[in-house]
Amino acid sequence: MRFYRLKGPRDSAYTGDLDARRMWGALPGLRCPECGATWAGAATAYPSVDLSSLDERGAYEKARPEPFEEFARLRELVRPFVPSRAQLLPGTAFGSLVGIADGTFGAFFLHLGGIRLIQREALERLQAEGVRGLRGFRTQLLFRQENPPDLWELELLPQGRLHPECTPERPPACAKCGRDGFPFPDEPILEGASLPTDTDLFVLSDFETILIGTEWFVEAVRRLGLDDIDIREVPVR
Repeated sequence: MRFYRLKGPRDSAYTGDLDARRMWGALPGLRCPECGATWAGAATAYPSVDLSSLDERGAYEKARPEPFEEFARLRELVRPFVPSRAQLLPGTAFGSLVGIADGTFGAFFLHLGGIRLIQREALERLQAEGVRGLRGFRTQLLFRQENPPDLWELELLPQGRLHPECTPERPPACAKCGRDGFPFPDEPILEGASLPTDTDLFVLSDFETILIGTEWFVEAVRRLGLDDIDIREVPVR
């Protein structure tokens, strides 16, 4: 099985842009007492999450750093509401996108970190082709133009890792908070034993900014002529 890195093309023919927030906010950042870092990611979101029944849901509305113990408490409060394999890093966001959209959109919109949108028709066609693991959720975006696109958001779980041979100088992540500030390598290699066998689209567990598709996903995208997506093969070892 071949695997491919997927992202928005550098020179897109489309003008789409968003000014949006998450319905239920996000986990706060944290201040780690072990490594000394204050940090939060911005690449992970679970649009399926509904925190309306959580009494402390207001604690996720404002972005700010918290001491590790308070971050950990808030993380455990939301754990029952998220997919079972969610990593729940600092800054993980919850709920559908709410806001304003403008411009033109292709089949995919992969140009903003943590936001992976797809037109509903494209999602349904990929599912009809037998592409596995595609979970799409309706956005709550308002458009300024007539006949707006029907944009849905893909919810993707972290699975698979880079092979250690492509990051030989990478230090271990912080044992307490999990922070790993190592940059994504120029010549990535995927660790074959870690890759999922039950889905055709996922993000890496050690780099949640990186979207990976199987050859079956890529073949379906090309067969259907879906656009605004850059596809580059990544070797597996």
